[in-house]
Amino acid sequence: MARPLPVLCALVLLLVPLLAGCLGAGQAAVPPAANASPNGTPVPNATHGATMTNTTATLIFRDPDLSFELVRTLGKALGHGADLGESLETARRIAAHEPEGLRPVLDAWYREWNATAERIHAIGVESAAKNHTVSAGEAYLRASEYCRAADFFLRDDPANPEIVRLWDAMHTDFVRGLTLTGVRFEEAEIPYGNTTLHGYFFPAFADGRRAPTVIVHQGFDGTAEECWFGVGTDAVARGYNVLAFDGPGQGRAVRKQGLHFRPDWEAVVTPVLNWTLARRDVDPDRVVLYGISRGGYLAPRAAAYEPRLRAVIANEGVYDVFENDASASRMTPDQLRDFIENEPDAYNQAVAGMIRNSTQLYWATTHGQWAFGVKTPAELMKAHEAYTMNGSVGRIRCPVLVLDVESEQFFVDQSRELYDALQSDRRTMITFGANEGAGLHCQAGAQLLGNQRIFDWLDEELARGRG
Repeated sequence: MARPLPVLCALVLLLVPLLAGCLGAGQAAVPPAANASPNGTPVPNATHGATMTNTTATLIFRDPDLSFELVRTLGKALGHGADLGESLETARRIAAHEPEGLRPVLDAWYREWNATAERIHAIGVESAAKNHTVSAGEAYLRASEYCRAADFFLRDDPANPEIVRLWDAMHTDFVRGLTLTGVRFEEAEIPYGNTTLHGYFFPAFADGRRAPTVIVHQGFDGTAEECWFGVGTDAVARGYNVLAFDGPGQGRAVRKQGLHFRPDWEAVVTPVLNWTLARRDVDPDRVVLYGISRGGYLAPRAAAYEPRLRAVIANEGVYDVFENDASASRMTPDQLRDFIENEPDAYNQAVAGMIRNSTQLYWATTHGQWAFGVKTPAELMKAHEAYTMNGSVGRIRCPVLVLDVESEQFFVDQSRELYDALQSDRRTMITFGANEGAGLHCQAGAQLLGNQRIFDWLDEELARGRG
């Protein structure tokens, strides 16, 4: 079958959607000919998202991918999970290596965040030894986040021992930090098949009274620890219990247990929900599922098969990952499928060459193969086919909140497609604007505004009753 585009051009375009669903990367390096019409006017969806023309484009780094990741860390300062000065100084040291090329700057990313983590951890140790409890706890929380940042690009060698070491250090310091700063929590080991899934339960109240509960998970690359800073602190302050957990493909599950992503997320959420509902401090009629980034597919998928959920939040909505890939490539899904299945070697070779010069493509490819448990870029694309709400969306009966951002760079139009397909009579869509400072994927850098609107909606929805 003849290719619908010249092979090289098509391969270039196909690289863009490898990132789809990832929290933490920006615009791909698509040649101008593939990104513009003859008169220079941008072609809609040619790069499948808005260019990074907001604050992150000029924040320390020239590379918007690195700037986005910096914003991700800076946002945790709200919950004492980072500090601005030490984070910006770490970024400045990394940025000094940008002129040297991709490999040197990514090596510096690991090296400098790791050095900052070790320095701040040492402050925690010293403060604890002197019985400065809160100071020690805050240092441990910051060190935990810096360990997560240091780990972010370490995916070219899945056997790299630093991946597990950094997770262990992140986890240990996170638990120490929560404990010493007086956060109410308990670690959870949730039965899942013949193993367990790791998480954290944060009760709303100290006296054990029942409360509505938000079960929250990340998407392509986040961790349960991040859920505390991004969702948990604001939810608990509003009287919600929070259970943050890592599912297959995420956090501890992929790093230490070898559990990879699966599209039938209800098989993950059902045992998590069983564990949650067994608690006496959980109101069984007010349990909500919240999925972040690619979790905007995973959570609605689970809700389609879990009638016990009171509501579901998709931040942001994802209807069909493979369809998104095809749209980004200016192909139909059938054309894209045929291309990947019949010319996988050419595709893999092109990716191998191009990731040497693109932060986005390097990270999305190496992390994706690792998290999905596949060996090649073509296999990764093929794995996306199963991630669709087609055939499931009509089963969702609970209220649904779908979030979108004006400058969404990864899942363009997917939130709208999910919203339009919902048959629930209690569906809501909220779109955040770039002029509000909330135009980045999942409102990165605008947590207070995002959570204000999300939890205001949830407060009002739960007050209405099931109806």
